[in-house]
Amino acid sequence: MTAATTDPYLIEVSTDVDAPPRVVWDVVSDLRRMPEWSPQTRRMIARGRIGKGTRTLNVNKYGWRVWPTTSTVVRYEPQRAIAFSVPVNGTVWTYELEDLGEGRTRLVERRQAPKGTTPVSKALIKRFLGGDVAYGAQLERDMVATLERIKTVVEAQP
Repeated sequence: MTAATTDPYLIEVSTDVDAPPRVVWDVVSDLRRMPEWSPQTRRMIARGRIGKGTRTLNVNKYGWRVWPTTSTVVRYEPQRAIAFSVPVNGTVWTYELEDLGEGRTRLVERRQAPKGTTPVSKALIKRFLGGDVAYGAQLERDMVATLERIKTVVEAQP
């Protein structure tokens, strides 16, 4: 579900997971595993131990289009939230965990562009990814798929 806001670049989806935050965190916070979850992420290489300030090199793919990005972890709160910013497009991706009690966790994935996206990103999305509306809808579908994949893996753990 997309959150209502004045930010046209905000996309937010969530799912409830039958596992405590500690278990969900162990999976979500390992950014190296992002290709297992995200339909568009092919590689996410973290430089060093993952924490605030960690930099990553990423390879993304959508259809026949492949592009590299970098990101930096800008928020790291164990068992609560991890977020990374992508300077080339001005977005921040966040995964937040909410303890629902009784061994359940709400997992939220959010994509924001606090200052709007960059001119380079706007031009590339328009030319190669179908424009903001179409690509935003695709991102939302991919985010739903990402959370479902994480949920499936977490809930399958003993």
